[in-house]
This record gives sequence, C-alpha cells and structure tokens, in this order.
Amino acid sequence: MKIALIYNKDIQGVINTFGMQNKEFYNEATVKKVAQSLEKAGHNVSVLDGNMYVIERLQNFMPRTIEGEQMGMVFNMAYGIQGESRYTHIPSMLEMLGIPYVGSSPSGHALALDKVMTKIIWQSKGLPTPDFWVFNSPNDDLSDVKYPVIVKPKMESVSFGLKIVYNEEDLRESINFVTTEFQQQALVEQFIRGREFCVGLLGNTPIEAFPVLEIDLEGDPDGIQTVTDKKEKPKQKVCPANLSSDLAEQMVNFSKQAFNALELRDFARVDIRLDEQGNIYLLEINSMASLGESGSYPTAAKVAGYDFQKLVNKMLDVAAVRYFSNSLLSEMPEEKNKRLSFNSRLRSYLRSRQQNTEILLKKLVNIDSHVRNIEGVNKCTALIKSELTQLGFTNEIFPQYEVGNMMYFTNSYNEEVDYLILMPIDDFLTMADHDNYQETEHRLYGTGIWENKGGVVTCISALQSLRFSKLIRKIKIGIFLITDSSISGKFSRNLIKGKSLYAKKVLSMHGGGIEDTIITSRSGSALFSYDIKLIDSSASENVTSASQTFFKTIAGIIDLSKNNPDSVIAPYQSDFKSNIFKVQAYGTSKISTRFNSKEEFTQVESKIKKLVALPKSKQKLYQMHFDGGVTRPPMIGNDVTSELFQKIKEIAKGIDTRIREEHRWSSSDICSIGSDKPKIDGLGAIGGFDKQKSEFIMRHSLVDRALLLSLILKEI
Repeated sequence: MKIALIYNKDIQGVINTFGMQNKEFYNEATVKKVAQSLEKAGHNVSVLDGNMYVIERLQNFMPRTIEGEQMGMVFNMAYGIQGESRYTHIPSMLEMLGIPYVGSSPSGHALALDKVMTKIIWQSKGLPTPDFWVFNSPNDDLSDVKYPVIVKPKMESVSFGLKIVYNEEDLRESINFVTTEFQQQALVEQFIRGREFCVGLLGNTPIEAFPVLEIDLEGDPDGIQTVTDKKEKPKQKVCPANLSSDLAEQMVNFSKQAFNALELRDFARVDIRLDEQGNIYLLEINSMASLGESGSYPTAAKVAGYDFQKLVNKMLDVAAVRYFSNSLLSEMPEEKNKRLSFNSRLRSYLRSRQQNTEILLKKLVNIDSHVRNIEGVNKCTALIKSELTQLGFTNEIFPQYEVGNMMYFTNSYNEEVDYLILMPIDDFLTMADHDNYQETEHRLYGTGIWENKGGVVTCISALQSLRFSKLIRKIKIGIFLITDSSISGKFSRNLIKGKSLYAKKVLSMHGGGIEDTIITSRSGSALFSYDIKLIDSSASENVTSASQTFFKTIAGIIDLSKNNPDSVIAPYQSDFKSNIFKVQAYGTSKISTRFNSKEEFTQVESKIKKLVALPKSKQKLYQMHFDGGVTRPPMIGNDVTSELFQKIKEIAKGIDTRIREEHRWSSSDICSIGSDKPKIDGLGAIGGFDKQKSEFIMRHSLVDRALLLSLILKEI
C-alpha cells in the first residue's frame, strides 16, 4: 500500500505567519525510523512535509481509487505549524481530499487538545479529574482558587508552560506568562500530590491498553515532568508500574472511557495522577502520543510485546481496519514478506541517498550541454564516468569533433549484455536559454532535467542500490552515453545499432510522463526544407503571385495532418521576404513531420512533394528547392515489447507504483534499435513542461523510478 508519512519540518511553508507558532516537532531520526518500519512491512512510503504544498504532493503520490487502484493512506505525524487546534489541520485537509489516515478525526483532536473542554466532557461522564479554573488575564479575580495549583496553557501539550504555584502573586505571574507566551487562556488546575502514571491505548473496537507506566518522580509527591525534563533529562519510566492489580485495572478502565468520551481513534496516551490516599485523577489525553523511542508510549508498547516496527504497523493496521474492515497485517503471507523485504531494503537505501542524488542532478543540470557545446557535454560525461567507474564499469570512448565524445560503459567481460541502457545527455537549448537547477517542495526544475538528466541520475541510483544489495555483478549491463540526441543521432545511430546486437533488451532513460507512463512506442521523424525564390522580376505583380504560392503551399502541407491520427506535420522557422519596388521575393520553411508507420510516411512525403512541385506555367517565374527525408524511423509497439511491458507492470504493482503505456509523439535514439529487440523508453523520473514551459520532474519519482529500474534489472 502507498503510505504518505506527513510531519512538520518547514514552518516557513505558509502564506503568512499568523497566530500561535507550534513548538512541538518530531526529530527527523524518529520520522526516518517510522518510515523504515512501514517499508519493512512492504509499504511504498513517501515522507512529506505538512505545509501548504502538501496537497499537490499527495495528488502526485497517492493512487487514484476512482481509476480502480488500491487506496493509499496517510500516517499522520504532523503537529501543525501555527494557529488554533493545530493537530486538526492535516486531518481536516485529508477529510476534504478523501484520503484515509492514521489517528483521530479533526473533532477528536480539537477536543483533546483543548484541556478545558476535555475536563468538562470527562466531568459530564463522571470521570475523575482535578478541579480547575480558566483565566484570560493576570488581572482576573483569583479569590476562588485553592492552592497549590498547576498552571498550563489551555491548548498545548508536551508539558509546555507547566508550573506549580502556591500563592496568588506567583499565580498572577504564571497566568501572565501563559497568556502572553502562548496567546491563549491559562488553565489553572488543582495540583494532585502523589505519583504520576500514563496508559497507552491502541485500537478502536476493542481498545487495547498497554501496561500502566509510571514516571519515576524519585519519591517526591510534588514532582512533575517539565518539557525541559522530557528534552534534556527524561525521568526514568517504570513499566509495568508497581501498583495493585485493582488500581491498574481501574486506571485502564478510566483511560478507555476517557478515550471514548472524546470519540478518539486508533491511539492515544492518557496522563494520570494518583494522590496519597490512592485516588485516581485523569489529567489529560494526548491524541497524538509521541513515537519518540524514549517516550512513554513506545516504552509501554514494548512491554506489551510491540517492538517499534510492530507498533508502527499495528497503528496503521487498526486505522485500515476502521476504514476498510480488513487487516493489512493478515494480508501479507510469509513468502510475500520475504520478497517485499528485499524491495523495502532497496527503497530505504534509495530514499536515504536521495539528497546525494539531487546534488548530482543539480551539478548535471547546471552544466550547459547544448549539442554543439563540446566542452559542456564532455564535462557531463566526465561527471557520469566518475560515478559509473566507482560501480565497476569500464568505458570505451568514441571521439567526436562536431559534438561531445560518446562513451560506452559495461560491467561485462565480453560484448554480450543483458541490458543496453541508452542515456542521452545533450539538449538543443543554447546558453542564453538554459535554465539552471531550481527546486520546490515537490518539483525540481532545469534544462534537460526531464528529457535526459533526471534519467541519468535515476539510472545511477538504481545501479548503486544493486551494488548495495550485492547483485550488480550478476547482471551484465551496457550503458551508452549519447551526445547527439537532439540532432537525431546523426553520429550515434550506427554505434547504438552495433551495441544493441549484443543486448537481450534495450532500455532508455528519457523522462516518464506525468501520468506515470513509460513509453512502448514512438513516432518516427522526418525533416524537410522548402525554399522558393522569384526569378522573373519583370512585373511587380509577380511578387504577389510568389507570396500566394508560398503561403498556399505551406497551408496545404499543414492540412495534410488534419483528421489524420497517424501523422503530425508542423512547419517551423518559416520566413518570407519581399520588396514590391525591387520586385524581389524569397520564402523558406523547415517542415517537421511525425509519423507512426513507414507506409504513412511514404504517403505523406508523396503528398508534400506534389504540393511543393511547381506547375510548368510557373517554372519560369520561380526557382524552387525541396529536400529532406526520414531522420529516425518509428518505434513500433510489438509483441516482444508488450511482453516486457507486462513484466514491468507486475513489478510496479508489487511496489505500489503505477505505470501506464504511452505512445510519445517524438522520436528518440531507441527508434534506431531493430524491431526484434524488446525495448522500453521513458524509465526516467516523471515530469514534463509546466504552463510556463519550464521543464520539471516530480521529486518523489527519483526514488520510485530508481527502485523500479533496479527491480527490472534484477528480476527480468
């Protein structure tokens, strides 16, 4: 199942800074451990920052159940960024989006976070909780207060702002601190001298209670645990607590009733004081009990028989049962667990190295690799060479003088390879139009990042993961770095054909489509040049005639692709210059053609030639020149490619990654490979061009596509 783990990291990811700012965050080590625990159970996990960009990231990551895919879930660890009822922000958003999630509903979180409402509801249900008062200002009437009391913010957790006071002067000072620092009412609660406990709860119907845990106050009945204690010197925990079975059972029963009274879901932790006479008092309930390993909740869970991995997956499971009425844990047989365990290790490895992958990608994108910029192209190949050499690949150089040098890498001791991987690195944009690397929360931008360079780092990441799993030497791989892809493989096509003769399968690393596509067929390409010049300058009306002939011919060529699903014809770089006084006229146009079969091209070429041909009556008026032809044949889908796609689709399904077939209306280097070879293109990171025509890839797809490629190389 696809699991999006959401937590808070970037507190600047908001439109405005407004209201109370969150002081409660998970450390990244805990987030990473939760993600790894879910991955070890076979889930496809993406870690997302719960800021204003999270909807778009969820939209790109989550399956589309309306298209028949298995629904994904969110493992919510987001405490919120700012404002009131911050625990409710992500759950509310998920409710709107229709995405199931682990944890309580927005209303449950709102009630639990509001300590005053919690106590009012508990009192109405007859549950024991200390007497309390609520104050808005240090100037309020405090005459009813019975000391000692403990002062805390009305809507905070983790013991923020906690202080015991024994007189009115200190109470006013504490109320002032809370209302000023936390911008909310101060809850003043009767302080219960004695011992402190907590009860961890897991599940819904039934609710499982962990053994009662005691916070060791070292025999001090006035002791408490402050936020500083929790962060810097946590107090010792005793679990199971040294209590009579009757008291422990009563605490558990009260805790379950407290959980149900607020209509909480899935998990929570109830904090309790036991006074010196043996009376139980419920203090508060944390609807997002911390998963920090030294915390009370995981500590008690471990005593209950849940190590960290089991706890995290059980939390996911109880939420899945609540939504889908079936257990995720019971759906995974032992044999599948073994297979997924390997996949999980690869995914965890790739995700742990994503920052390194993005650093390499940034270096590649920031190099201007225009096809005629030999220095820039060679700089790219040198960078890639250094990465592949470390993975045990040897190289063969094919010097070029018009474009950068091409290179062939292999880890095979002979010419035969299981896979030939094509990696183009050049582009057609000059330095003036080159866009450097940029990043947002969910997208990476830059020239060539989708067309080729995202595919390069995807491939390198996949190979690194295979080395990590000690499999790379068992797979014979050839990699061809192409430096003339943007000029239709003018110099490389024969070299590629030669290398493909010794390969069982051919893969190409162009970017995948935004709808998670890979390419099983491509159109062929042809390029024509059409020129017309007026040679009879005896009459000025001949200029008008030449203009009519040129534009009528171009319009006729464009009309050829109307209602024709198998060809696209697009004139470009068209220009017409004339001077009626000097009686001069000249028109020129490049004509780009895309076609899906050789037969279709033959028909289109014949029709174009008829349109540009000058009738005898005009051959003395104009001079015409027309030439050009096929630059790449089409890559036509066939049975061997379809069989390969189906195998890849099965692999993708096993790692909760969606792929679809795409016919792409552009040609590429793989079009030069013979039809007898199984071949797939578009295995690079998914992306495209946005509305501003900026090239991008989806950030999360670097890991997904690298994992997919590594499993293709291993399993097929």
